[in-house]
Amino acid sequence: MGRYRLEIKKSAVKEIERLPRKDMKAVLGRIESLSDNPRPRDCKKLSAQEKYRVRCGNYRILYSIEDDILIVFVVKVGHRKDVYRGN
Repeated sequence: MGRYRLEIKKSAVKEIERLPRKDMKAVLGRIESLSDNPRPRDCKKLSAQEKYRVRCGNYRILYSIEDDILIVFVVKVGHRKDVYRGN
């Protein structure tokens, strides 16, 4: 299996840029690791959608996977208390 290409939605980029620097580095590292393994052991499939989530401290990364074209599409990054609102 090849490496997955990462694509990040513009709104998710803005959410990442608003994070504290220490948390931003951790979140970006976690997103980068998804290119090697888009379904790590601690990922959860969201029940109402075709999306997955991984934890990174108090933050959550929501993403979808396109296996046929090897793309991981990050759609939302936010604090655990409100990342699921509005989806």
